[in-house]
Amino acid sequence: MPETAPFSRVIEANVPAVSTAGNDDDTVVAQAPFDCTVTAVEYIPEAAITGAATNNRTFSLVNKGQAGSGSTTVASLAFDSGAVTASANNEKAITLSVTPANLVLAAGDTLLWRSIHIGTGITDPGGLLKVTVSRN
Repeated sequence: MPETAPFSRVIEANVPAVSTAGNDDDTVVAQAPFDCTVTAVEYIPEAAITGAATNNRTFSLVNKGQAGSGSTTVASLAFDSGAVTASANNEKAITLSVTPANLVLAAGDTLLWRSIHIGTGITDPGGLLKVTVSRN
């Protein structure tokens, strides 16, 4: 009989800082442990982040698939205004895709954390990424 427990799992990964505002980073964080749906994504930065209107940063969780060439955005949050902030050492929810199919992962799909600067950018302090998945 195939293993069916646990029904959900939290995948945690440390993600590196991008200390130069104009730089970007892609970090492989995990592979889907089973066929599942992403139900939550949280980022816990090591230092506070305050968004900015022109020069800012977007964080995304991307499904690269099993071959490593996918480009499906699972969750994303742009720090594109001063109202978008994250406190140091506190969970910040990353907005899930509104397209239900984008949240579905096959066992072995590779998840990538993307930190991209816009304009001249802002720094990314790095921290802990938490991805909650539920078995399909």
